[in-house]
Amino acid sequence: MTLIADRVGQIKSSGIREFFDIAQRMEDAISLGVGEPDFVTPWSIREACIFSLEKGYTSYTSNWGLLELREMLSEKLHHDDSVYYDPEGELLITTGVSEAFDLALRAIINPGDEVIIHEPSYVSYKPCALFAGGIPVSIETEVGDEFKLRADRIEDKITEKTKAIVLNYPNNPTGATLTKKDLEQIADVANEHDLLVISDEIYGKLTYDGEHTCFSTLNGMKERTILLNGFSKAYAMTGWRIGYAAGNKDIIEAMMKIHQYTMLCTPITAQMAAVEALRCDDETAEMVYEYNRRRRLMVEGLRELGLSCFEPKGAFYTFPSIANTGLTSAEFAKRLLFEHKVVVIPGSVFGDCGEGFIRCSYAVSQYELKEALNRLGRFLVTCGVK
Repeated sequence: MTLIADRVGQIKSSGIREFFDIAQRMEDAISLGVGEPDFVTPWSIREACIFSLEKGYTSYTSNWGLLELREMLSEKLHHDDSVYYDPEGELLITTGVSEAFDLALRAIINPGDEVIIHEPSYVSYKPCALFAGGIPVSIETEVGDEFKLRADRIEDKITEKTKAIVLNYPNNPTGATLTKKDLEQIADVANEHDLLVISDEIYGKLTYDGEHTCFSTLNGMKERTILLNGFSKAYAMTGWRIGYAAGNKDIIEAMMKIHQYTMLCTPITAQMAAVEALRCDDETAEMVYEYNRRRRLMVEGLRELGLSCFEPKGAFYTFPSIANTGLTSAEFAKRLLFEHKVVVIPGSVFGDCGEGFIRCSYAVSQYELKEALNRLGRFLVTCGVK
């Protein structure tokens, strides 16, 4: 008897968590590995959670999530992005964006359907497509083109089996963004070929150059787009595990059905904290300002050390090339960790075209960034770079 399902057995464990787990047991390690803000969740949000516990709010909520939270999200999306979603049937509160992404794929994919995913991409996209019975189809992006996903590249990959396109901008791991014109061209392709779009915009508020465009606001895209977002990055609420999906009523209801049987609901305390978070945009703006300072520090520091580095336009990652070291990205990351106690993530875990790069998060203090750069510099000397 085979114990493990084939589709699970063929998937490797997360390359990010591997390095995270090692670093957790290592003294004096500086982690640039996990995309987690070093800011503590703002006090007013934590206080809302504490108050909810004191008041005895420890029950289930509706499978859809708290109506108050959905109503506030509806108002915010309408105010910020000029797109309206009915809180009664077009918004679903999920346990982080990761669950929302999994639900979206399972709700729309039939066995053998193809899902177009641009790379480098977040590590869960391909596995979730496989778990849903789909076939992930990769499109490689290039540093010389600022890691942009181009509409004509999508067009080249479309077949009669193509069901959906996955977008993530600002991008994890590269920090690349897409302009409104770039997105409009992708929307034209989706319209022409009758495709759905799963748009992961968790880093939308962390855009430094230009303005973020919500994909569902584009012509014909509201009904075709499953918009994913959450509170982890912009509100420093990673451990709270709270996200949401917005979209076509039939799709969102199908996602809710899966959520209903597998997760039931997002914890009520996190939902009540999220209600308060939606009133705290001033603190989000302060975080973004600080991330932008760290972004410049990190890019300049890497370049001074002799590593070519694309300047990220959003999120909180740099994706420098380590091609001049003669090491693979995995070799580089492991040696840097064990010899100098700095955690970075090999670019190869984000897709084949990520080989030759490493992902470095700058969501840590400036002191830690400077110390990490010092240690990295000493390591590069041993590699013959400086």
